[in-house]
Amino acid sequence: MNIKFYFYTILLVLSFTNCTAQNNNNNKSNMQKENKANPYYSNKDTNKLVIKEEEWRKVLTSEQFYIARQKGTEQPFTSKFENFKEKGTYYCAACGNALFISDTKFESGCGWPSFYQPINKSSIIYTPDTTHGMQRTEVQCGRCKAHLGHVFNDGPPPSGLRYCINGVILDFKK
Repeated sequence: MNIKFYFYTILLVLSFTNCTAQNNNNNKSNMQKENKANPYYSNKDTNKLVIKEEEWRKVLTSEQFYIARQKGTEQPFTSKFENFKEKGTYYCAACGNALFISDTKFESGCGWPSFYQPINKSSIIYTPDTTHGMQRTEVQCGRCKAHLGHVFNDGPPPSGLRYCINGVILDFKK
């Protein structure tokens, strides 16, 4: 019986070691992609982008690609921007388009960074979203059409709106 216990313990330890090694390799490849220059990223250029998905896959991390191009959602309360309080501007991490200023960020308790107003009318595109049996309004980047999150009518004054945004697709500069 002791031999079985030791065998299963060793097997379990080896399994965890293998998973950790895979996660480290994935993190390294994502960091390499983050460090790789994105030729479409600009905080000054406001021209609309029409880029093929294969090209986005090359310049975005796998998590950014999943959210921005496949309309994914990051887990709630995991964003580095959830409780972030620095003063500055939030940009689209895919293309560099200015999206929100920090003065419009508020604590909504929803699990994602929340804002009550975009930086300007052209920075965001609004599209109907009826997935998951709900009627919502999706918000996309006005420059590259990256999926950012959703907007709801339960925000604070002055707009009464809550832009619930995936932090993975946000970039920030002071």
